[in-house]
Amino acid sequence: MDKSHDNLIRIGVGITLGLLCFYLALRRIDFHEMLQAFKAADYRYLISTPAIIFVSHFLRALRWRYLLDPLRRLDLSNLFSSLIIGYAANTLMPAHLGEFLRAYVLARKGRISMSPVFATIVVERIIDVFSLLILMLLALFLYPFPDWIIQSAYIMLSGTILILGFLLFLKKATLPTMKCVGLILKPFPDALGQKAMGILETFVEGLLPMKRWHDYITLGSLSLIIWFCYGLVFYLCLYSFGFVELYDLDWTASLILLVVTTIAVVVPSSPGYVGTYHYLCQLALALFGIASGPALSFATVVHVIFFLPVLVLGVILGQHEGIAIMKLPGDRA
Repeated sequence: MDKSHDNLIRIGVGITLGLLCFYLALRRIDFHEMLQAFKAADYRYLISTPAIIFVSHFLRALRWRYLLDPLRRLDLSNLFSSLIIGYAANTLMPAHLGEFLRAYVLARKGRISMSPVFATIVVERIIDVFSLLILMLLALFLYPFPDWIIQSAYIMLSGTILILGFLLFLKKATLPTMKCVGLILKPFPDALGQKAMGILETFVEGLLPMKRWHDYITLGSLSLIIWFCYGLVFYLCLYSFGFVELYDLDWTASLILLVVTTIAVVVPSSPGYVGTYHYLCQLALALFGIASGPALSFATVVHVIFFLPVLVLGVILGQHEGIAIMKLPGDRA
């Protein structure tokens, strides 16, 4: 079975998950209410939202450069281009497979090994999950979350701690950790085990502390501004649909929407998080008594705002780089 066939299977599984969530989102919908919500929305509030999204991604590229600085100082335009191409691929492929393409593009453009670049992306994702958990903790003081959200937080925290622990052991005790990994890989074919060990050795190169202590403060500040941008987009969308006045909502509603919908983005799911994103957004709005029809209209518009501009720009940048964003690095000749 070739890799392109494997990727088709992953896409099929992701689409199935998305369709299941889409079914859950649609099963009790009043389509008349949904249509009326689309018609009643004031889309003037949304004019600035694509710009806010791209500002947040530019800040992500800047944050990524701080993580990569111990390896090599890379051009910010290359970082931004690679990030957008990878995010566009995430929109078309399931399970965050676009992150591999993102690492490949930057490695090619920056003439650097792909494995340490991917290591910085893993670290970046850990930072995102911890940021999400901090936001969730803040939101818990403002609004009582249902048990399933709290359980999701525990699962994400446990998984993140396990990954972080492995990375710390890999960095601080490289040889013993590599020996343990080698024992785990023994049942697999030798060629596969050797390739995995080689990738892991170069992966360690990306797990480096930043050069200056105040870089960590900068990293935290950039993360805060990035999440603020996301929250601002949600708040403008709430105004656009009139939910702020109708349901007497304040900024905490944006925070709760941000926390709940980010679960759909953090957990590997369907291409573009279609279905999972809509259903979780609908569930979050239900906490404020918003009906499922208008909630799904809102979720659809927010989803388009967050993902369509990135997809369009990613395809354009991919064509400029001669990269097909539906192909993973392993698919290339």
